[in-house]
Amino acid sequence: MTVLLDRPVRQASARRDPFIDMLRIFGMALVVLQHWSIPVLAYDGARLATGNALATPGIWVITWISQVMPLVFFAGGAANAISFRRAAGGAPMWLGVRLRRLAWPLLPLAAVWLPLPHLLATLGVPEQPLETGAKLTGQLLWFLAVYLIAVIATPLLMRLHERHGARVPLVLGLGAVAADLLRFGTGVDALGYLNIVFVWLAVHQLGFLYRDGMLRRPGVLALAGYGTAALLVAFGPYPGSMIGLPGAEMSNMAPPTLAMLAVSVGQIGLFTLLRPWILRLPLDRLVMWAGPRIMTVYLWHMPALFAVTGVVVVLAGVETPQPFSGGWFAGWPLWLAMLSLVMAGLLRAFARFEEPPALPYRALGWGAALAASVLVGGALLTLTVTGFAPGLAPLLAVAALGGGLLITLPRVRNNQPV
Repeated sequence: MTVLLDRPVRQASARRDPFIDMLRIFGMALVVLQHWSIPVLAYDGARLATGNALATPGIWVITWISQVMPLVFFAGGAANAISFRRAAGGAPMWLGVRLRRLAWPLLPLAAVWLPLPHLLATLGVPEQPLETGAKLTGQLLWFLAVYLIAVIATPLLMRLHERHGARVPLVLGLGAVAADLLRFGTGVDALGYLNIVFVWLAVHQLGFLYRDGMLRRPGVLALAGYGTAALLVAFGPYPGSMIGLPGAEMSNMAPPTLAMLAVSVGQIGLFTLLRPWILRLPLDRLVMWAGPRIMTVYLWHMPALFAVTGVVVVLAGVETPQPFSGGWFAGWPLWLAMLSLVMAGLLRAFARFEEPPALPYRALGWGAALAASVLVGGALLTLTVTGFAPGLAPLLAVAALGGGLLITLPRVRNNQPV
């Protein structure tokens, strides 16, 4: 059985779109900035209370820009279209390469967080703050779990795109309409989770259209998207915020709603409209530096937050000032500086694991590729639900993750890879 090496596949996708790279980096930077800025934290000696600064009345409108996961899925769609068309070895082989790149950086995260809660508990760290940190570290992986769905679906979606073009995201959008009608009409909120597929695959599919130059009127797209979102919020059951807020009856993100899709379309139209100006920004060196570190930043920025919270809030007893007050704005730069300092250390330690080692790939068929996908996807879903809190589930999840990676390696018979 032929063994394909990693290097030819990477060279086949070497040419990149700088606009897409900038969107990915901007999106991830804004995710980090938002996650670091919005917590409202207080500790009473036993329990860590966590609020959300964006719950301040009238501030939710910020989320129509700051909720940038639509841009990340859009950029992912364009990047997947580029790499899929240039990949060697067929669709299963392409999927195996993407799986390894997605799963490999999770191994050091698991190596740290599986024993860390036990160690910190032994050192006397209070149970509730520790459990909060361990769970939230895993919950952040929801994005990778959903993105994996898009990656697995890419070969099929590319065929549909080449045959039907813009009709594909339109049909997916109609699926989102139907899912919300069923959800609100029946009162069964679980039906809304159908939109994990309809909403995010529609956004991912718009990346295909961009790649082929089919988003020709971005201004119209921006007005239509944001205008529709405004009408849905004003006259529908949807909250204004595009992130979940404490005490809200529902969230536009979990599960995603039609309003989330409308804001996604508006964002994509807006940033595509700004593309000529974005490309003129002198950001080449930043893109070259940040690109190989983007997954590490995503995986480790919340542990950085927990480390600083443990020292400042739990040990020193400093509470978050009233959001958007003078004290909040005065302390914000210092808070971000401390987080950035910790993040710099984590980058130095773990960015080296972003790129998978140049091990040979097994010549995957669809059966092996899908088996690896199920194992990695199951691991991500389990960690999203349970986090790294002590228990059997995280151990099984990490074992499944390792199993998925092992499937991409060639089998060895008589000391020879086959």
